[in-house]
Amino acid sequence: MDVYGLTGGIGSGKSAAAEIFEDCGIPVVSADELSRVVVTPGSEGLGAVVAAFGEGVLDDNGELNRRKLGAVVFKDPSLRQKLESILHPRIRERFQDVLATLSATGHKLVVYEVPLLFETGLDKQVKAVILVSAPEAQRIARVVTRDRLTEPEVRARLAAQLDDASRRARAHFILENDKDLGHLKQQVLELLPALRNGAIPRPAGEARPAVPPPPPRPAAGGPPRPPPLPKP
Repeated sequence: MDVYGLTGGIGSGKSAAAEIFEDCGIPVVSADELSRVVVTPGSEGLGAVVAAFGEGVLDDNGELNRRKLGAVVFKDPSLRQKLESILHPRIRERFQDVLATLSATGHKLVVYEVPLLFETGLDKQVKAVILVSAPEAQRIARVVTRDRLTEPEVRARLAAQLDDASRRARAHFILENDKDLGHLKQQVLELLPALRNGAIPRPAGEARPAVPPPPPRPAAGGPPRPPPLPKP
């Protein structure tokens, strides 16, 4: 089974791209959805989060309040790393279970939507990386509207992620999500044949092998002749 990573910064439109892939018959697994599954009430994962960050990260129903938790961890890289050390192993385990199910049902291709694909090293474990990209100002405006966050809160999340220039240099395919949904859909449709055929280009920022310089050209008139050998 070929697994393609789908990533992009917050507000880039990963979920919109994921829905288009699903509409085209490509199964999409969301790391965000898996992260919710591993911290459901009564789960070992939620117990580990509460032990690390306290009951203040729970809502009145005993469920994880992701906004409260985000306000804590996105201000302190060490706390964010602590949270990742709790969640990421459990997410990886659940993802392998989902892959096994998809493979058993005959799927040959799957898209794995992961916001922190490069940051967690998962780019080395997928066949290729598909990046959804958009200008930063556009991304901020989308998240402020969608998640009802303030601009400083959004910028704190941006600061915790890899910058878009670095993502673009390491991605194999780039979907530009700076226009309408139809523009994004057209790009996905154009990409599908390459994914199905396994035709993977070199990432834009990947170093090319060094090409040795050509040998120096001889001077005009040709190279100097060696001196004659002495006669016996």
